[in-house]
Order: sequence, then structure tokens, then C-alpha cells
Amino acid sequence: MTTPVGDTDFLVGRGLVKRYGEAAALAGVDLAIRPGEVLAIVGPSGSGKTTLLHVLAGILRPDDGQVLLGGHRIDQLGEAKRSALRRHEFGFVFQQGMLVAELTAAENTALPLLLAGTRKAQAMSEARGWLERLGLSGMEDRHPGEMSGGQAQRVAIARALAHRPKVIFADEPTGALDTKTGAATMQALLSAARTTNSAVVIVTHDRELAAKAGRTVEIRDGLIAKEVLV
Repeated sequence: MTTPVGDTDFLVGRGLVKRYGEAAALAGVDLAIRPGEVLAIVGPSGSGKTTLLHVLAGILRPDDGQVLLGGHRIDQLGEAKRSALRRHEFGFVFQQGMLVAELTAAENTALPLLLAGTRKAQAMSEARGWLERLGLSGMEDRHPGEMSGGQAQRVAIARALAHRPKVIFADEPTGALDTKTGAATMQALLSAARTTNSAVVIVTHDRELAAKAGRTVEIRDGLIAKEVLV
């Protein structure tokens, strides 16, 4: 199945192929993402959904096909330029949060701003503002080991949003959380993303989580098998 590419699409994958040895994790995927939309990518383990996220995010290069951001190919960029692109244009939320244990919640949140050259005082002020938006007032000086799983994941969301990215890529963002905490964390992510008009691309096994997206694509055997609009 091919997703039509329109004038309003700004992150586009065309004919994406990614192989690992003889196996094709992606076998010719076309996918277009619009500003501010929430897209869920679902499918069984080994279907290619995480590979698709990594290719769209510039973490992996496709073996064939193109990835375009704002009409410009990013798959042809060198590693340094793709790394800079990920720092400035994209935000990431992973299953385990991947916070820096030695840093406080505010310092973790401020990290992408500091890497982008924002002055420390301003970065820390903005970080505290994001933590407040995500219901973590009073926890700014706690370290990840002093927080619950849901609280730590909200810090990861704050960090992903702090530099107001164009796209947030979330790979199983609630996979390590219980159902109630996962639902609340997901709602926090979507609400916060709306304030920046960031698109959100979620890879998940959770059908209830996927149902919160505006569009769902199902990956099977490296291809889009189904697409559902809510």
C-alpha cells in the first residue's frame, strides 16, 4: 500500500528499503507525515516498524529510497549533518527513557538546548517550564533514580520537546509502564506536543495507545499492510 504524498507533507519516505543480510526489514515503504499529526506505526515483532522509525529519523540510512524533510533529502547527508539534524529538528522518547543518571530532571530536560548553544540560565529556565507543563513541579532537582517510571518518562518527554522539534519519534514510549501510568504518560506527550505543533510518530505494540493517534499504519514483512484514519 502506498500513502499519497501531498503538498502539505513535510517528512516523506519514498521507496524505503533496508536490508540486514538477506532479510529485508523494509521492502519499499512510502510514507508521508504532515505537520502536527500523530501517527502510530504498529505491527508484530520483526515487521520493520522500528527500522522504519530509525530510517525516517536519520538514525539509519536506507539501502534504497529517499527520506525528505521539507523537500530536501536527508538520507544523503553525512553522519555529522544527520546528527545535527536530529539535535535541532527531531525529538526522541524511548521505552526506557534513557535519561542521564547523573543529571537532575531539569538538567536532563535542558540537555538538547545546551547542545544547541542556548545559554545555561535560559536553558534551565525553559527546562523548568516544560517540567511544570508535564506535572513535575517540585521534582526539578531529583535524579532519575529518585523518580517513578512514569515520572522519569515525563522527563524524557520534556527533554524531547524542549527545543520545539518538528517531529517527535517515540519508540514504545509506554512499554515499560503499567496500563494506567502508560495512558497518562501518553496523554501528557500528546498534549505537550500540541503546544509546539510537533508531529508525533509512535512505534507501539499497544493497540489502545495506537487508537489515540490520528492515523495508524500497520507494517507487515517490511511493507505497509493497512492504514487507518481516525
